Amino acid sequence: MSVLPLGDKELRLAMLGMVEGNGHPYSWSIIFNGGFDRAALDECPYPGIRDYIVKQPAATLGIAGAKITHVWTDNPADAEDVARVALVPNVARRAEDVIGHVDAVLVATDKGFEHVERARPFIEAGIPVFIDKPLCDNRADLATFDRWVAEGKPILSSSAMRYAKEYVPYHRATHALGQLRHIGVTMAKSWEAYGIHALESVYPITGPGFLSVQNLGDASGNVVHLRHRDGIDVLVQVTKDMLGGFGMVTLAGTCGGLQLRFADTYHAFRTQLLGFVGYLRTGEPPVPWTETRELMQLVIAGIESREQGGRKIYLSELEAV
Repeated sequence: MSVLPLGDKELRLAMLGMVEGNGHPYSWSIIFNGGFDRAALDECPYPGIRDYIVKQPAATLGIAGAKITHVWTDNPADAEDVARVALVPNVARRAEDVIGHVDAVLVATDKGFEHVERARPFIEAGIPVFIDKPLCDNRADLATFDRWVAEGKPILSSSAMRYAKEYVPYHRATHALGQLRHIGVTMAKSWEAYGIHALESVYPITGPGFLSVQNLGDASGNVVHLRHRDGIDVLVQVTKDMLGGFGMVTLAGTCGGLQLRFADTYHAFRTQLLGFVGYLRTGEPPVPWTETRELMQLVIAGIESREQGGRKIYLSELEAV
């Protein structure tokens, strides 16, 4: 039996894990707790977080009725630092130590192959879990999450790009463009960690129904073609150092086209986290599991295609997962 919904109770949350290059424990904790120590934030090793946090009106900081009360990171010094920056009162010695003290946890790491084991103690304890993107990056782990969800375990995962205000007006609403025929997306860093950012930028625009994935690139420059059942060709380029292309989207249809560019990181993160709080309170996920599952199949197919020399992978091949 699921522990959800939690209703209107004051929510105690734990922020768990930190890996190199991902500062979500800092930013997410600030977004929840509604304040920060400015001197400590100035020393934050992620200057991008500092820059966009200090620009926010104070009234937009904080999520009513939910606080990060505990933090744990792989390197204990990082947890102490996050606690100072985001005013988190408790630093856990082990991740599992938060069990019994919080209502839900957030696994704030972006290495998909680690997520089953990072989340397992909490899922087995019946604690709701939010898992940073991507949920997973291989068939075996997707099968594990599929089983847990079928058993009613409260699990949520998404990319913040789903909530980008620049894209939301076009979610299943591109009628002025006619029938969509092309979507182009560019993204930096790796397919394994950031391919999901590109995919979840456009998935709410196209809706479900992807048929195939073909990755013609390499580990540092992924060039991926996806075919949708509605006759849409999606071209995704995820290149390690292409920071100038982060979140650029082109939509072209039979009657018109347009270009979009992601810009407001804070809004996307805050809206994503509000979605998790809503899930905890109501038990209704903001994203159906069927969509998360298909998105993970796309991530996995992109990896498998690249590793198999660019072979076209049909999603039907992954349906046994």
